[in-house]
Amino acid sequence: MNHPQPRNPLHGITLEQMLIELVDGLGWEEMGRAVAIRCFTHDPSMPSSLRFLRRTPWARAKVEELYLRQVKRAAS
Repeated sequence: MNHPQPRNPLHGITLEQMLIELVDGLGWEEMGRAVAIRCFTHDPSMPSSLRFLRRTPWARAKVEELYLRQVKRAAS
């Protein structure tokens, strides 16, 4: 039942992997500017951000969009 998803750029990438790459590439401050959520702007940490994003679909969608923009920018 494990179907390949060649057109889904997020397939196989965990939320934690996305956050790690974004923090390494942008830093918490820039992420807070790009996606204005409190877990990025006030005392940010990986565990609190993961907890919030797993419970908040709209915020996770914004982080996924930011990640995809960064991936495209890096590929250019």
